[in-house]
Amino acid sequence: MILVALGDSLTTGFRSSGSDVPYTYFLELMVADVLSRAGNPFEVKIYNRGINGDLTANMVRRFQRDVVDLKPDYVIVLGGSNDIGWGLRVGEIFDNLRRIYVKALEESIEPIACTVPSILGVDELIPPRRELNRLIAQYCTENGLAFVDLFTATADPDTGRLLEQYSDDGLHLTEEGYMRIAEEIFVKALKEIT
Repeated sequence: MILVALGDSLTTGFRSSGSDVPYTYFLELMVADVLSRAGNPFEVKIYNRGINGDLTANMVRRFQRDVVDLKPDYVIVLGGSNDIGWGLRVGEIFDNLRRIYVKALEESIEPIACTVPSILGVDELIPPRRELNRLIAQYCTENGLAFVDLFTATADPDTGRLLEQYSDDGLHLTEEGYMRIAEEIFVKALKEIT
């Protein structure tokens, strides 16, 4: 089985302090552990196609090269944080993500849609994240797509702010934060297929 992780710095595993540690690293370990304990010779390859600072419009443009050409079974889509930071309209961001989901299905690739995690220290950027995430969740529910809520998994349930333990710069995640994302993706979208 082949998976591609498509996204921005949250996919590359960018850390403002220390070496980059992408969530895909932890995800591969989790999948390998489950397969080895089950005695399953099934192999899983995960390609990380994150680009720091990327916008969803660019993810659409590079979808053929970075996803389709690798002939994966699944694509994990995590994007929109930079778009929100640049003040792009939520509807425009969602349209780009929807294009990715549709293109994946047209190419017989199962999309795994992820919500954008929250932020810490810039509260005015939380409402657009919530709005975008609501659109992602609604679309996935209506169309039967796999969906992973990374916002809820990493945010304070009372304030909606990104939990301090998961970030040291308010946006990018710590190693623990990337591990938390990997766990959520594994449990919600991959455990049953490995």
